[in-house]
Amino acid sequence: QVQLVESGGGLVQAGTSLTLSCVASGSIFSINAMGWYRQVPGKQRELVATITSGGITNYADSVKGRFTISRDNAKNTVYLQMNSLKPEDTAVYYCNAGIKRRSIWPEYPYWGQGTQVTVSS
Repeated sequence: QVQLVESGGGLVQAGTSLTLSCVASGSIFSINAMGWYRQVPGKQRELVATITSGGITNYADSVKGRFTISRDNAKNTVYLQMNSLKPEDTAVYYCNAGIKRRSIWPEYPYWGQGTQVTVSS
């Protein structure tokens, strides 16, 4: 089995910072891209940021310059540093990873359970 567990969410004021972490554990052969997505009630889940195993990053326009994604491959962990938070960043944040459990098996996407981030004005 594979598990992705997020942590670091909470209630913060606008203009402040928060760091999310996500650890992948279990039967893992390799992890390709990892990323963060977010969702608010009534809307589709949207991409926030992704990072490849080689460190290439991609960001949604709405968070460019404010959020930074990084990863520690040795720890199977991805981080999301969120600065200058805005009320519109309020959402449930989900971690995603493309994981191969065996060398000959295909890669599958795995999701964490989500962590709530609430930004008050």
